[in-house]
Amino acid sequence: MSSFPLLKVSGLYKNFGGVQAITDLNLELAEGALLGLIGPNGSGKTTAVNLITGFIKPTEGEVYYRNRNITGWPPYKIVRLGIARTFQMVKPFYQLPAYKNMIIPLYSPRVKQMIGGKYGDRDAVALDLLEEVGFERDAFVAYKAASVLPQGYLKRLELAKAMALNPDLIILDELFSGLSLAEVASIVPIIEKLRQEGKTIIMIEHRLKELFRIADRVIVLNYGEKIAEGKAEEVMKSEAVKKAYLGAEA
Repeated sequence: MSSFPLLKVSGLYKNFGGVQAITDLNLELAEGALLGLIGPNGSGKTTAVNLITGFIKPTEGEVYYRNRNITGWPPYKIVRLGIARTFQMVKPFYQLPAYKNMIIPLYSPRVKQMIGGKYGDRDAVALDLLEEVGFERDAFVAYKAASVLPQGYLKRLELAKAMALNPDLIILDELFSGLSLAEVASIVPIIEKLRQEGKTIIMIEHRLKELFRIADRVIVLNYGEKIAEGKAEEVMKSEAVKKAYLGAEA
């Protein structure tokens, strides 16, 4: 095992004009862990992920991945290192069949680098990946245009695209949002399987009960500041967390 964390965020700040979106965020993530990132709407969760994955640059602070300073790197370089993410608002190529939406990750420089440019039939690989996340091959769902797929399948497609990159760290931004209890229950085993394969995972979630069943540790943000960190049952006892969630279902 490495002597340093897989991911380290040190003194991260982000200003948008006069708005302080992230204030002095610090976190360390060991390889193979599952971290839950929670907080009320507008607490800075997605901003934190955007900073880690290079979609925005920090005002101050540093991000390290495998002890390499990746602060301010563009997303395409960060992906090549082994960090993949999903997005809360799914934006597939709606006019294309679901399996054709897998082309971009399967032809990415990271995948080519890992397999020496030889992957065989990428359509077959795409169909296998989609089946792995719950697309029923016999029902030909994977061949349907993304525009006709319900939210549950679009979220599964988003997860499959991230998995196609074979990342070491996967960041899931509200993967459970908009899904039924049955749909969430069917996706949890996929996440658990990824962990068994050695993947490290960060999950932004509002579906706390489902998240708490699988997370090792939870960080709570409120107004861009970390107000609690630890086991789920411990952080939810915090007075600061109770106050942040006052009136919200926790």
